[in-house]
Amino acid sequence: MSRLFAIAIAAAALAGAAPAWSAQGETVTTELKNGAGQTVGSVTLTEAPKGVVMRVEAKGLSPGWHGLHFHEKADCSKSDFTTAGAHTRHGEAKGVHGLLNPQANETGDLPNIHAGADGAAAAEVYTTLTTLKALRDADGSAVLIHANADDHTTQPIGGAGARVACAVIK
Repeated sequence: MSRLFAIAIAAAALAGAAPAWSAQGETVTTELKNGAGQTVGSVTLTEAPKGVVMRVEAKGLSPGWHGLHFHEKADCSKSDFTTAGAHTRHGEAKGVHGLLNPQANETGDLPNIHAGADGAAAAEVYTTLTTLKALRDADGSAVLIHANADDHTTQPIGGAGARVACAVIK
């Protein structure tokens, strides 16, 4: 999938004209929570033939770009979401971060999402770096939204900053 196509999908979602879901595979929907434990949106993941399609709807974010990642544990129990662990990397001992990094091996790397002036964000993204089955392994996974944009290069998290919203994947 080209970067331009991914941006077009996100733009369509923000405009309220999101593409229709495919009937390809299993779908999981989970609540997105903020550090106070309040529901601030949802995440829907659908298994695709060669990856995962994820729809994110969030509110209460600061306006601007935010890092979006899959993290290794289905645990959003602490208000700073550090219990979700590092980015997923399925089998790699040490992760190298960054969609723009030629040595990258983290399956948790995803494009940024954008929140408007009202703090709402809606996007649909696709990744070939993982599968829904891998994300739903024995300890599950989590989707994290960060306070800042991910630069897709800097280690360990692209400068994305604090974790501000979390959704458990089981």
